[in-house]
Amino acid sequence: MPSILVNLFIMLLGCGMLAVAWIGYKSGVLPAGSRGLEPYRPNRDDNPIAFHFFLGLYVCFGLWLIVIGVHAILGLGAPIPLR
Repeated sequence: MPSILVNLFIMLLGCGMLAVAWIGYKSGVLPAGSRGLEPYRPNRDDNPIAFHFFLGLYVCFGLWLIVIGVHAILGLGAPIPLR
C-alpha cells in the first residue's frame, strides 16, 4: 500500500511540472532557478531560446514522472524502493 501512495505522489509531482509548464507557456515567463541572489525567469520575448529550452525540460520531466508512476502502479516497471 505505501508503494502505491509513493507512486501517486510521483504522478502528482509530474502533473505539477506540467501545470508549471502550461502556466509559463500561457504567460510567456518560466521560473528557471536563480542567477546569484535574484530569480532567473526567461521570457518568450527577450530570451526565446532559454524559454523554450526550460519549457521542454518541464514538459519532458513532468511526462517522465507520470509514466514512471503509472508503470510502477500497473506493475510494468520496477517498484520504487522505500528507504
